[in-house]
Amino acid sequence: MAEAATKMPVKTEKTSVPSNENDWMPFDSLRREIDRLFEDFRPFGWPLPTRRSSFAMDIPRATDGWSMNPAFDFVEKNAEYEITAELPGIDEKNIEIKLSNHLLTIRGQKSESKEENDKDYFLSERRFGSFQRSFRVPEGVDTDRIDANFSKGLLTLHLPKSAEARNAEKKIEVRAS
Repeated sequence: MAEAATKMPVKTEKTSVPSNENDWMPFDSLRREIDRLFEDFRPFGWPLPTRRSSFAMDIPRATDGWSMNPAFDFVEKNAEYEITAELPGIDEKNIEIKLSNHLLTIRGQKSESKEENDKDYFLSERRFGSFQRSFRVPEGVDTDRIDANFSKGLLTLHLPKSAEARNAEKKIEVRAS
């Protein structure tokens, strides 16, 4: 059965929102590189451990799908700009889109909880991830007509160009000097 696309509301704010420089995490790639170096480190040619301690804990890492840093595609077309993002496992009610002072901000979060109850043990796990991404809206976008759709884990935003912006294409002649 085909799932219909869900229209997402785009909230427009007139107030100025200062950007939070802490949202950008420049040390994530450094941390991943250091983790990789320690995982590959084997002094004196020691073999990799084959048995894990029963007390070892699995810590969620960026490689297990809980790194909430989805890739966004920004494409310019003739009549509009289009932003797409794959957001698997996120429900549309957990996505928020705001427009303030030509800054389009997309936020999302997902969470999961799991419980197992057996006669010998009880296991309870909870995982949570969130993201926030902001885009400067280009000049010439009709902000009143921005449209967002969410279907099967794919978020698509349409930012239509104004009539003036569509007709503003200008050919520039190249001259030899």
